[in-house]
Order: sequence, then structure tokens, then C-alpha cells
Amino acid sequence: MKPEKQEFVELKKIAVVGVSKTRPRAFGNYALKALRARGYQVFPVNAHADEVDGERCFRRLEDLPEPVEAVLSVVKPEQSVKIVEDCARLGIKRVWMQQGSESADAVKLCRDKGITEVHGACALMYLRPDGLHKFHRWISDLIGKQ
Repeated sequence: MKPEKQEFVELKKIAVVGVSKTRPRAFGNYALKALRARGYQVFPVNAHADEVDGERCFRRLEDLPEPVEAVLSVVKPEQSVKIVEDCARLGIKRVWMQQGSESADAVKLCRDKGITEVHGACALMYLRPDGLHKFHRWISDLIGKQ
């Protein structure tokens, strides 16, 4: 596994930015629950919600009750630069942009700001995978896409 992905696996506290208040089956909501079930302390973030799936949601990263070690971004690509800017300002040094969330500008900004970034890969295939994600990870490793 590439070092930047390995760093994420070892973390304890992650914010999931882009959970949905209207679509409970959205990937961000699924990731929130899956990561929590895998032992991570996870904080939901949505700029337009105080509650998601019956639990408190934070509108901004600066509203979190304690510092996080990383951000899993599941926002639209055009919003990913702002997420990276917020991370840089707050001293968050790791950002995983879920497949479809990344933009070239956000990736470049991470590199310019010294933020370890991962993009183009499903976080759930690497962050203590189970079930189907574990199988996908095995196939990915088998064909050399780590």
C-alpha cells in the first residue's frame, strides 16, 4: 500500500465533509457509518445541516468539538478547493478526496500546502475494509493498483 494511504489507515479521528441531510443513502452518509463501525471517531460535516441521520452535524470544520487528523471529502469537485483551503488554515495535514470529489486545483493546492492527499481511490477500500470493499481491495492489489 502506498505510504499516503497507509497514513490514513492508522488514524483515529476523521471528518467526513459532504454528508447529506436529504439523501440518507448518499456515499458520505454510508462512509460515516462504515468508518464508525470500523473503529474510527468520525464527525459529519455539511454546510447546510445541524443534524444528519439523527445525529449532530457540523457546518464547518472549525465547528468540530475537537481537532481531527484528516478529512474525507465527498463534495463536488468544484467545492474541493475550499475544503483543502480550510484544512490548510486549520492545520489538517491529510485529505482523502473520494473518487469524483477531486479536482486538479485541489490536488495541486494540497501539494503546495504540504498536505498529504489521496484521490482517485475509494477510501472504504483502504480504511479497514470489510465485505465488498475488502474484495475490491484484493482485486486492486492483485492487478497492481495500490
